[in-house]
Amino acid sequence: MLLTLAWRNIWRNKVRSLVIICSVAVGLWAGAFIVAVYDGMAKDRIRTVIQEEVSHLQIHHPAFKEDFEPKFVAGDVDSLTAKIVAVPGVKSITARSITRGMMANASNSSGVTVIGIEPASENKTTGLQGRIIAGDFFPEGKRNPILVGNKLAEKLNIKSGNKVVLTFTNTHNNLTSGAFKVVGIYQSINSKLDGTNVYVLRQNLNALLTTPGKAHECAILLNNDDLVDSVKLQLQAIFPDLKVETWRQVSPESDLIATYTTQSAIIMVVIIMIALAFGIVNTMLMAVLERTREIGMLMALGLKKGKLLTMIIFETFLLTLVGAPFGLLVAWATVALTQDGIDISAFADKGLSEYGFSAILYPILSWDSVYQIIVIVVCAALFSAIFPAIKAIRLKPVEAIRQ
Repeated sequence: MLLTLAWRNIWRNKVRSLVIICSVAVGLWAGAFIVAVYDGMAKDRIRTVIQEEVSHLQIHHPAFKEDFEPKFVAGDVDSLTAKIVAVPGVKSITARSITRGMMANASNSSGVTVIGIEPASENKTTGLQGRIIAGDFFPEGKRNPILVGNKLAEKLNIKSGNKVVLTFTNTHNNLTSGAFKVVGIYQSINSKLDGTNVYVLRQNLNALLTTPGKAHECAILLNNDDLVDSVKLQLQAIFPDLKVETWRQVSPESDLIATYTTQSAIIMVVIIMIALAFGIVNTMLMAVLERTREIGMLMALGLKKGKLLTMIIFETFLLTLVGAPFGLLVAWATVALTQDGIDISAFADKGLSEYGFSAILYPILSWDSVYQIIVIVVCAALFSAIFPAIKAIRLKPVEAIRQ
C-alpha cells in the first residue's frame, strides 16, 4: 500500500519528477560510459603487456635482472624450449639474449637495451613484425641487422639503411663492440620501450657476448590467461634453479596503472551520483514542504512516523530507480556504437603512449562494473531519502494542518 501511494505521489507533479528521472538517467549514462572507457583502457593495457611486451610468463637466472650481467644465462636454448613446449597450455615461446649498452652513430649516442631474438619465434609470440613502420623485418642475407624503435630513431636521427655501433660488456667483463645495419624501424604503443629497446639476431649478439647457444630470457605465451598460475607452478618444478615470473611480477607498474584506472572511474561515478543526490534531496524537500498540510492530516488520522518515513524513502527510491535503467540502457547502446574504437590520437597520442596506452579507446561495460554502479545508485538513493524523510516525520500534526 505504501509503495503504491509513493508511486502515485511522485506523479502528482509530473514535470518535476521527469526532470529528476532524466537527471538520474543522464548522470548514470555519463558515469557508466566513463567506467566503460576506463575499463577498456585498463584491459587493453593488460592485453598489450601480455601479447606485445612481456608475455604471460618469463624465465631468467635469479641474479640476471639485478645488473643484467651477461654471464647469468638461463640455460641452453634448445634444452629450455624443449622442456617448456612440453608443458600443457603453452602456445608459443621465444628465447632471448639481453644486455645493456650504448648505441652510437656518426653524431649521437644513447643507452639501449639490446635484445637478441630468433625472428620467427619472436614474431609468433609478440607480433614484432606487425609493428615495422619502415624497412623490413630481418631480411635474409643482411649482415648484423638491427631493428630500432621510432622514438630512438628520431632522437639519434637514424633511418633505415644507416649503420650504428653497439658497445657493451661480454661475459668476461671486457668491452666489446659490433657494427650493425638498421634494416627496420618499429613503433609500438609503449613509446618508452621504443626509446630504449633495439632488436638484433640472437646468434649475432651471442657471438659478441661469448654465450653461444645460450639465452638470458624465455618469454612464454599461453593459450589462456587463466592458466598463468598453474603453468608457473609446473615451470618452477621443471626449473627449480631459475626464476619464473608472471606478467604481473615482470611489469608490476602496468598492473598498478590498470588497477588505479578502474578505481578512478568508480570514484568519478561516486562523485557524479553524490552531485545528483543533492539535487534529489532539494526536490524531495520541496515536495515535503508543499505537502505539509497533507502530511499533518495523515499523521492526525493515525499514520505512524515509521510508515511516513517509509513512504518518503519509497518516493525517493522510485525517482532514482526509474531513471537508472534508462541510463544503463543508453550506456549499453553507446558502448555498442563505439565498439570499433574511439580515436583520440589527434590530441592525446603522445601522452597516452608514454604510459603504454593506445590512443584508440575500446569501451567495455562489464557486468562487474554494472553491479558496482547499481550499488552506488542504491546508496545515493538512500542518502537522498534521509533528510526529506526526517523533515517529514518531525512535523507536528496540529501545526502542519494550520499551514
